[in-house]
Amino acid sequence: MALPTFTMRQMLEAGIHFGHHPRRWNPRMEPYLFGVRNNVHVINLEKTVPMLDAALRAVHEVVSKGGRVLFVGTKPAASAVIAEAAQRCGQYYVNHRWLGGMMTNWKTVSRSIKRLTEYEELLNNPEKGLTKKEILQLTREREKLERAIGGIREMGGVPNILFIIDTNKEQTAIKEARKLGLPIVGIVDSNSDPSDIDYPVPGNDDALRSIRFFCDLFAGAVLDGLSDQMVAAGIDLGEATELPASELQAIKASNLDKKFDKLAKKAVAEAEEAEAIAEGLTVEDVAAVPTENKAAKVELKPKAAAPAKKAETKVEAAPAKKPEAKAAAPAKKAETKAEASPAKKPETKAAAPAKKAETKVEAAPAKKPESKAAAPAKKADAKPAAKAKPAAKK
Repeated sequence: MALPTFTMRQMLEAGIHFGHHPRRWNPRMEPYLFGVRNNVHVINLEKTVPMLDAALRAVHEVVSKGGRVLFVGTKPAASAVIAEAAQRCGQYYVNHRWLGGMMTNWKTVSRSIKRLTEYEELLNNPEKGLTKKEILQLTREREKLERAIGGIREMGGVPNILFIIDTNKEQTAIKEARKLGLPIVGIVDSNSDPSDIDYPVPGNDDALRSIRFFCDLFAGAVLDGLSDQMVAAGIDLGEATELPASELQAIKASNLDKKFDKLAKKAVAEAEEAEAIAEGLTVEDVAAVPTENKAAKVELKPKAAAPAKKAETKVEAAPAKKPEAKAAAPAKKAETKAEASPAKKPETKAAAPAKKAETKVEAAPAKKPESKAAAPAKKADAKPAAKAKPAAKK
């Protein structure tokens, strides 16, 4: 398989060409720098493209021969991306903190890996009868070991090549690899030293987009190397691949044709049985008739008869009943409206005002004048009586 491809336009969009401020630069990076723009060093991508291609080929060659790749990036911006890329291509990673002697003192690291597996077995078996405090302590130890060596627990030995993001931060890993003679692929920024790197790739090692761009490319190179390794081992990769779209469409079309053939045969058989029942024949008699005569007898007779019957029923039954019902319904409604509702309403309306008028004329006006006239008369009678009392006393 071919190596993953990339273009200079993709590198510009990912921000690979951005460096650091000029006062932070490393003079050994001068051959890979284009110049200074807005107080920022610009990396020369014309130098980056061939060096990146050489690094991808080196990783592909190591993996195709059965080697292991270790992805290293412990800075916060690269931690999640490094783990994702390594897991996607089935390789190993260190994304939390590089422990001293992780490669030069592999025996001690292997003991830590063994202890991690023991902690997991204890925590996964509730039958051990651990107390809450013991479980809490074990979970803390397990999480601590998982962060440090969780990405290399299945590596089984020293890796064959390292891919490092930010060579300034991972100086311990570079020194251990130099001591063991392992090749290193490193992303070197304008403030890095490319002299200790076997396959330096000038580029931005701080931006998330550029880190993801490099990780995706190297993960693709690893996958290509694994496929070449499987081909060299004699494993047929065609068994796991899907058929082309044209072949899938042809298979679906053939399956549909078979289904239509079955449905057509069923329809012919049902028509033959219906015709035999109409003629008074048995199923055995129909089976004894040759196939040519059967095809001649069928000839769409049931199809021609069925539409004729439907047309007759529509003309005779449906149009005759519906107009009568529609004509009868309005007539009944009109009769009920004319007979019942208009006659009763005027009578009630006319009667009600008459009653109200009678009650007003007869009752109300007659009572009020009497009460008003009676009240002054009583007052007048009371006043002379009051005046007469003092006179009698005198």
